[in-house]
Amino acid sequence: MKIAVIGLGYVGLPLARLFATKYDVIGFDINIKRVSELNSGLDNTLEISEDLLKSVLKTGNTNKNGLLCSTNIEDIKDCNYYIVTVPTPVDKNNKPDLTPLYKSSETVGKVLKKGDIVVYESTVYPGVTEEECVPVLEKVSGLKFNIDFFAGYSPERINPGDKEHTVEKILKVTSGSTPEIGIKVNELYKSVITAGTHLAPTIRVAEAAKVIENSQRDINIAFVNELAKIFNVLGIDTQDVLEAAGTKWNFLPFKPGLVGGHCIGVDPYYLAQKAQEMGYHPEIILAGRRLNDSMGEYVASQVVKLMSKKEITINNAELLMLGIAFKENCPDVRNTKIVDVISSLKEYGINVTIYDPWVNPAEVSHEYSLKTTRELPSTKFDAIILGVAHNEFLSLDFKSLQKENSILYDVKGILGNHVDGKL
Repeated sequence: MKIAVIGLGYVGLPLARLFATKYDVIGFDINIKRVSELNSGLDNTLEISEDLLKSVLKTGNTNKNGLLCSTNIEDIKDCNYYIVTVPTPVDKNNKPDLTPLYKSSETVGKVLKKGDIVVYESTVYPGVTEEECVPVLEKVSGLKFNIDFFAGYSPERINPGDKEHTVEKILKVTSGSTPEIGIKVNELYKSVITAGTHLAPTIRVAEAAKVIENSQRDINIAFVNELAKIFNVLGIDTQDVLEAAGTKWNFLPFKPGLVGGHCIGVDPYYLAQKAQEMGYHPEIILAGRRLNDSMGEYVASQVVKLMSKKEITINNAELLMLGIAFKENCPDVRNTKIVDVISSLKEYGINVTIYDPWVNPAEVSHEYSLKTTRELPSTKFDAIILGVAHNEFLSLDFKSLQKENSILYDVKGILGNHVDGKL
């Protein structure tokens, strides 16, 4: 058995590393710099430590189990399992962009052989694997689906930055294009996933299960975000309300906040797209998306109101944004909603300094055309927004960063009541 993992990002690398503890694994990616760094033991996503990565990397020409990362398609031509872990983003109009899936399917199709199994992990709407990806595999390879080659789907459940719920400790949903292939795919994952597996009856069921996991979270967060807006108008502390309501055994502990990242802020659009194609307009899903997508502008407006109450001149005011990653203790800036807050603040004429010790300034510049720093500024500001709950921010001396008449706004609600405003 030889496994190729296509795409070595936040999902692919941890999976490839795990499989490499038992199997011969080739990690394939088109990013030359990324592959070079990984082969030297460096993971700039910080998901895999250097020691852990080096423990599975192959050294020299050896046939033992382990991981070799490559950009050369020739290195994956003798694999018999191909696991695709590329991103599935949305475009500027929030429409699903399947381009990475099409491209990776073309790559696999070039080396696909009789008897091979292609497993997709990328989050999609029901039907994508068999209706969009498989035809590409057939066209490029010249082989027939479920006769010459087979497919499976096992949705990723990676939580970036989470060192407790790592890939092997999260139960994995599996599926196959035939009952027999489903069993094979399930046994493959079961051999490395200590938390166990759940074999879904069809690929479409597995696809649907994944996309509703994050849609459910999105809707629940939208609900508490709306509650935060209501309680703000009523002059009630949202955190106090949630703490009181949380004393009931079946109350769901969601908190208000900015919903970004590669899953929760994206996946609902995939389900909505498929529903609309079938003639059904999803009301709750899209309403939740609209509300969550509006929270960046809402946070900015609340900050400006607080500054106005303190008679701080808004135009050309100096503001420090603490964090731009989409979540705490993680360098991932994909679909971060902090940029929405910054964009709205700049519309008010506010000068924003962004400090985030976790993220790569070059990546932020490339993705969002924003300047960030990993060094804590030595100047004082008219306003500070705690946007991301990095551990480094919890021990900051905020007074040393604030002008005498300034505000501190806590988006994450972790600083207690010693702030001027919070969600």
